[in-house]
Amino acid sequence: MDSLDLRVLADALAWKQAGHAVSLVTVVQTWGSAPRPPGALLAVRGDGLVSGSVSGGCVEDDLIARAKAALASGARADASRPELIVYGVDQAEAARFGLPCGGTLRLVHEPLQAVGWIEDVLARTAAHQLVARTLDLETGTVTLAPAVRGQELVFDGRQLTTLFGPRWRLLLIGAGQLSQAVAQMATLLDFEVLVCDPREEYAGSFDGAVVRRIAGMPDDVVRELMPDAHTAIVALTHDPKLDDMALLEALKSAAFYVGALGSRRNQGVRKQRLAEHFDLSAEELARLHGPVGLDLGARTPAEIAVSILAEIVQVRNATYLRARREAAAASRASLDTAVVATPGIVASTCAVAR
Repeated sequence: MDSLDLRVLADALAWKQAGHAVSLVTVVQTWGSAPRPPGALLAVRGDGLVSGSVSGGCVEDDLIARAKAALASGARADASRPELIVYGVDQAEAARFGLPCGGTLRLVHEPLQAVGWIEDVLARTAAHQLVARTLDLETGTVTLAPAVRGQELVFDGRQLTTLFGPRWRLLLIGAGQLSQAVAQMATLLDFEVLVCDPREEYAGSFDGAVVRRIAGMPDDVVRELMPDAHTAIVALTHDPKLDDMALLEALKSAAFYVGALGSRRNQGVRKQRLAEHFDLSAEELARLHGPVGLDLGARTPAEIAVSILAEIVQVRNATYLRARREAAAASRASLDTAVVATPGIVASTCAVAR
């Protein structure tokens, strides 16, 4: 459940609307060190164009070859029912393709028919909603339902339920030079970046096509944003009148990360000020990351930006890595039974890619 998969859906939608045959491929089981987790998506167009990834090379080559073969034979790549494809990785393949020996990759290959559900998923995630999508492998039917945080991928051999969520969002308080460096790097990490600064002298600091600038007061902006568990907030103005207003609301929110620029001494003074004047609890204040960023000995704005984003990514991944591991374990457990019970499983060893 990441923004890369949303881009895959957007590409698949555009291809179908242009008249192409398209298949979606979803990872349902993988090995521990695999590059893509359960739920990762790949879209394959009939002529071999792809979006996304499921393995890092070997399997993609085989899936592309399947799509091209179907097109060459006159059959549309999206004309059949969904199927479970099992890739067994042996020692020879590991040496050839750099994959772990003994690993098993299981994928659901889904000919894409109707696309209304894709439009719905993209609209809901843009509104920062979580969506559960269930595919019936026997009929190809797709249903959507609201998802809850902590819900995981489920595959029982007959039905596959995957989760889609919004892009990661980063709100920066302050539009100075450091914020510009952080925003630039955050966009490369596919964060949706918003910058709040009511000061008129900073009105032209950002390219509105990439970063959205909000001119309101920080506390109002944070409240209106309604930060969720996909949101990080960092105060960078060094002005208590602005930073404190943002932190007051951010520390009470569901944001997964809240940080503020300043030395250790300044952080101590800030926490005391927030406790005394704004009645923030010790638990809320403990959520504040400060000094913001990992200790890299950073000096320049670019180096400080690296340290800030490194810590944000570290916190985000620590939160979701456990869920991914649990999802993978649950998927393996269910598939031990599902693979035996499910007819029509296609086995492959990447032979086409050789």
